[in-house]
Amino acid sequence: MTPIDPARTVAVVGTGTMGQGIAQVALVAGHPVRLYDAAPGRAEEAARSIAARLGRLVDKGRLDAAGRDAALARLRPAAQLTDLAGSALVIEAILEQLTAKQKLFGELESVVPDDCVLATNTSSLSVTAVAGALRLPGRFVGLHFFNPAPLLPLVEVVRGHATDAAVAESARATVAAWGKTPVSCADTPGFLVNRIARPFYAEAFRLYEEGVADPATIDAVLRESGGFAMGPFELTDLIGQDVNNAVTRSVYEAFFHHPKFTPSLAQQRLVEAGLLGRKTGRGWYDHGEGAAAPAPHTAEPCPAPRAVGHRPGLFGPAAVLPAMIEEAGIEVTRDSGEGTFDGCLVLPGGTRLALADGRGPTNTACLGPRIDVDLALDYRTCTRVALAPSATAPKEEVEAAVGLFQALGKKVSVIRDAPGMIVARTVALLVDFAEDAAGRGVASREDIDTAMRKGVNYPLGPLEWSRALDTDWLDRFLRNMDHEYPGGRYAACQPLRRRAAVKESLL
Repeated sequence: MTPIDPARTVAVVGTGTMGQGIAQVALVAGHPVRLYDAAPGRAEEAARSIAARLGRLVDKGRLDAAGRDAALARLRPAAQLTDLAGSALVIEAILEQLTAKQKLFGELESVVPDDCVLATNTSSLSVTAVAGALRLPGRFVGLHFFNPAPLLPLVEVVRGHATDAAVAESARATVAAWGKTPVSCADTPGFLVNRIARPFYAEAFRLYEEGVADPATIDAVLRESGGFAMGPFELTDLIGQDVNNAVTRSVYEAFFHHPKFTPSLAQQRLVEAGLLGRKTGRGWYDHGEGAAAPAPHTAEPCPAPRAVGHRPGLFGPAAVLPAMIEEAGIEVTRDSGEGTFDGCLVLPGGTRLALADGRGPTNTACLGPRIDVDLALDYRTCTRVALAPSATAPKEEVEAAVGLFQALGKKVSVIRDAPGMIVARTVALLVDFAEDAAGRGVASREDIDTAMRKGVNYPLGPLEWSRALDTDWLDRFLRNMDHEYPGGRYAACQPLRRRAAVKESLL
């Protein structure tokens, strides 16, 4: 599909941070840009701000002076909506209020030509609902940029119920021509990123509420073992607890209070207390001047065992552990235990060291002492590993497990016995949400992974994680979690269960 001709005008309505950013993107891509804001003087002020930002790009060598001057010659504030007549595309970035957006687009329809594409940058409202009262809802589309728009590559191109396919494809092509990475999705609560990312925050907050570990330790494990750029506690402090909580609540409401999207009471209390994160000086962490960052729990040095047993069956990223242990000079012997315990390491005292499977270690006490190992993105390159011992695991065996991973060059965080642990629990739910979105036709599998890598900087797309992990393990993990926490929050989605069933039928 052909993008909108750069010679045609792009109008931006709403000149806050997001509106200015979108206008800058279109301007640098070569379009004439009109800026409109209902507040007198705001459009002119926004034009000056954009000019200053383009000047800084010149200072940094990212734009030449001639390019800046040409761009500024194409930028014009608009005094009234009628000044937007003749636009090929109008993008709205006003307040997140359905009636306000509907009123604006109703007025725009009487101003712009019928071939003008109308787009909303909403992050939380239904694109279908915004377009519901329009005379020509087929030309309406969602273009959800991420803040700051000039820097972040992802744009979600959202098809409302009535959006014409040609309009959605043209919008996608236009965004790509602007140097962005577009992903297409149906009009679903949270679209792609805000829908699929919910477990990243929700599971960490629930682990905190259960007293499994403190925020600094959970963040460190997700960063240093899971490969995520930031942990959920530090990330929501950066975003703003009020903003993150509002998105979570919006998605929860839109999905009719489905248990998978239940908000966090602990986060709600932060918001009620005005502890919103960096912008207020305190959230999960203290960001006041001179405040020291809290350290994650890290086990003291322990001696490594001279030998461990191995019952074959470790899979996915954990399959490399026996070889790593041998490379560290620790003997690995084939353990002759019962097949029930395939896929684990065995410490000198007989305690099983197993990849988290969704059961609490103590809940399998009838099978003997056990220490769960959390999932890692890559056990060779990760710098931290989390362990969760059962209540029956002897102290010396816990120390042996700590020493074993320290011998592999890892920091070790020992957390409280928790079904699913930290990384495994988070990743399994991210995969489940992504498989559900793909199975429902919300977006292609490729666009889902692209959205999560580009939109929130995940180390892998959740469906890439799905391929790296065994489908049977994911299905069994979620079934175990659903048994530990009945109510539907951890019930595997139908597409994931179906894939596991198909695989089993082929064996």
